[in-house]
Amino acid sequence: MRSRRLQALAVALAAAAWLAPAPGLARPKAPTGLGAPSYATRAEVRRFADEVAARHGLDRRWVRRALAQAHRITAVQRLMMPAPPGVAKDWAAYRERFVEPQRIGAGLVFWHDNQQWLERAQAEYGVPPEIVVGVIGVETFFGRLTGNFRVIDALATLAFDFPAGRSDRSDYFRTELENFLVWCARERRDPLSVKGSFAGAIGLPQFMPGSIERHAVDFDGDGRIDLAGSSADAIGSVAHYLAEYGWQRGLPPILAVTPPADPAQRETLLAPDIEPSFSAAQFAAHGAQLDDADPADAAQDGPYALVELENGDLPPSYVAGTRNFYALTRYNRSSYYAMAVIALGDAIRDAR
Repeated sequence: MRSRRLQALAVALAAAAWLAPAPGLARPKAPTGLGAPSYATRAEVRRFADEVAARHGLDRRWVRRALAQAHRITAVQRLMMPAPPGVAKDWAAYRERFVEPQRIGAGLVFWHDNQQWLERAQAEYGVPPEIVVGVIGVETFFGRLTGNFRVIDALATLAFDFPAGRSDRSDYFRTELENFLVWCARERRDPLSVKGSFAGAIGLPQFMPGSIERHAVDFDGDGRIDLAGSSADAIGSVAHYLAEYGWQRGLPPILAVTPPADPAQRETLLAPDIEPSFSAAQFAAHGAQLDDADPADAAQDGPYALVELENGDLPPSYVAGTRNFYALTRYNRSSYYAMAVIALGDAIRDAR
């Protein structure tokens, strides 16, 4: 209890310092040229600001002033909508978006420049360099594509004006907006200056504010977490995130598999989707052959998921996903995403 009070006090003091800035730290000004409605007059936004301030010991004026200068962005609402129906999934086409010469070349430079941090992340968290490099490469092209939306605008839009036409996630984004304000206060960041994706993801690894609060680490030891400017912090945070979601040292994320020829048996193995649910013996009992498994390696006894990757009009591809594959899908809940991370990381490793 005492540690929580001390943490709240530290956040409050940081916010107070930001509210009355030292010379050279400007007060926030209303953005110009946005041409979009602000949240200054919304009663529900003021109530939210007061609740956040009370929960975390923040200065109410600081929270209100920040949110009053947030704007509803129609592009954020549009980008949040699901893809049009009827678009066939195509693993080969998806892979080509990421495993291509320019991204591989940028990955080689990133690996070379950050080898010490990648090796340290593997030593501390058990996550190989190629996996961390693959995540950052897929997420942001190694920092080239981190997003140009003001995070406070993106999160406020999705918190208070979530688009109709898909399942409402406004509660989730209100929590993320709260986490964002707490993070800015603690690290004395101007909440109006932080840029990110249309969904409010930040930095090289595209962490949501809640993930920053729970999983990001100050890997370079400079006293702050900077996922946009510190490759070390980004690398350490990605590895820590995956470790927190169950990454196991030395376990490959996928194994080659020959799927069952019997459609009914295949559907049985596909039913749990990407969640590992079957032992090697159960795979065999249902007619699936693990082509890369080492019978002498107890760690490769499972559990596994049979992962199906559609290839448009061509037959699908299959792999056996381990617990580490599942950990990658906790970063982005897509088997295609996880496979792209693995494929890009392997291509960069092999090119070294």
